[in-house]
Amino acid sequence: MNIQAMMKQAQSLQKEMMKAKDEIDKTEFVGESSLVQATVNGKKEVLKISISKNDNLDLDDLELLEDMLVVAVNNAMQKVDDMTEQKMGKFGNMSGLF
Repeated sequence: MNIQAMMKQAQSLQKEMMKAKDEIDKTEFVGESSLVQATVNGKKEVLKISISKNDNLDLDDLELLEDMLVVAVNNAMQKVDDMTEQKMGKFGNMSGLF
């Protein structure tokens, strides 16, 4: 294979990688715990936090609510990592370049 063919193949691969990364960045992921939903994008930016309107929730128990927020956000972030691995894993170690 000559150099030009290799360069063309590398450029094609780079375009595929950028397309996959763009798709991940634009996707919204929702993580959940029992009373909380956290929505993040593929850039791992928190977009929204929703707290279930539950009459049984004691609003004075902020520590429990804080723990639920952490669980929901971490769950959403794990979904970002899972999709990133699914979409970018086929590129091997090169995916770390983007």
